[in-house]
Amino acid sequence: MTDGMLDLTDLQELVAADEIDTVIVAFPDMQGRLTGKRISARLFLDDVAAHGSECCDYLLAVDVEMNTVDGYAMSSWDTGYGDMVMTPDVSTLRRVPWLPGTALVLADLNTTTGSPVTVAPRNILRRQLDRLDERGLVPFVGTELEFMVFDDTYREAWARRYHELTPATDYNVDYAMLASTRMEPLLRDIRRGMSGAGMYCEGVKGECNLGQQEIAFRYDHALVTCDNHTIYRNGAKEIADRHGKSLTFMAKFDEREGNSCHIHISLREPDGTPVFADDDAEHGMSPMFGNFIAGVIASLRELTLLYAPNINSYKRFVDGSFAPTAIAWGLDNRTCALRVVGRGPGMRVECRAPGGDVNQYLAVSALIAGGLDGIDRELTLPEIATGNAYLGSAQRLPTSLSEAAELFAGSALAARAFGVDVVEHYLNNARVELAAYGAAVTDWERVRGFERL
Repeated sequence: MTDGMLDLTDLQELVAADEIDTVIVAFPDMQGRLTGKRISARLFLDDVAAHGSECCDYLLAVDVEMNTVDGYAMSSWDTGYGDMVMTPDVSTLRRVPWLPGTALVLADLNTTTGSPVTVAPRNILRRQLDRLDERGLVPFVGTELEFMVFDDTYREAWARRYHELTPATDYNVDYAMLASTRMEPLLRDIRRGMSGAGMYCEGVKGECNLGQQEIAFRYDHALVTCDNHTIYRNGAKEIADRHGKSLTFMAKFDEREGNSCHIHISLREPDGTPVFADDDAEHGMSPMFGNFIAGVIASLRELTLLYAPNINSYKRFVDGSFAPTAIAWGLDNRTCALRVVGRGPGMRVECRAPGGDVNQYLAVSALIAGGLDGIDRELTLPEIATGNAYLGSAQRLPTSLSEAAELFAGSALAARAFGVDVVEHYLNNARVELAAYGAAVTDWERVRGFERL
């Protein structure tokens, strides 16, 4: 068993030794955030591990600020805001080293009659994994999540309305050692904490924006990687808070480089045989790999809502910023939305569209759905992009949440792969965000118009 991971016998022994007294039972919500309860370890062992724990179904039908909103079929005032059941997936049980006496387990969401809650992100991904399993394919995924560190605490930042925060570095620290060392006490605690929670931490590197860093983890099965991603994103904030600092994963904090979340994916047979590589084929890519990328390219615009789910996500798509705008693929070409990297068993495709704000369960589901459509229809791989794809003639990613939502609403692939209920649920989420943004009066408007208009 991986260090930090637990089974129920381990937990029983730790509880008996008074080393664990609390179990967090949580699930990823629509934004990929950890949502759930802290439960006494004794009750968890006696009851919750086997039978689950109830929570209100509105937790998948609120906005980012946890306000109840209209338009969701699964939960409303008309339906009485009933319960759903958090069913622990004990394979995810682990220590939480940065929280004393605490273990954590992720849960799947079911109705009180036992059927899966279809719009829950983890269940959406499970459906795509089942579709791969029917074809004898297993997905392996790695996510590269960037964030920006500030010397202000979260509560100080909130009180200032996030104005005039102090970045943890004063200049570009991409791959730089000196200035990044200033953040090393925090970064080391995050790395060690995640390793102690059962993750394989590879390392950390500086990025281009002020205070920007990326901590990388070894690839794993798609569900394991997505689960770890959620725990890491939540835990990194908790650890930063303990250090008197704050960090953000938002896609575009300022006018400089945004936070990305590049997602790497490859497929294997159940015995581990890779299926994307073929040394005798052009570029070393198997026909299946070509079909897969062709399907992702064909579906990228209509599924962008799952890669870029927020208003702010689209401000990251800027030419010449290392964030993609062109729907093109290339070999080790960072100007393309899809970058093929690796050789032989390590050959994979990197999707560069998602930002740090992505719900990775939804983005990986979109990659699988698009790729499977390409495999099933044997789509032909478009011509490779060489040179600067920003200047090429390839189609462009949507430039706004409203455009992406319109494309998602009209996507036959989305309805077929995810179900109409899932499509409508996440379209409503987009409508809620667009309405909130449309009603807001921003600082930009005040600066432009207070005196001069």
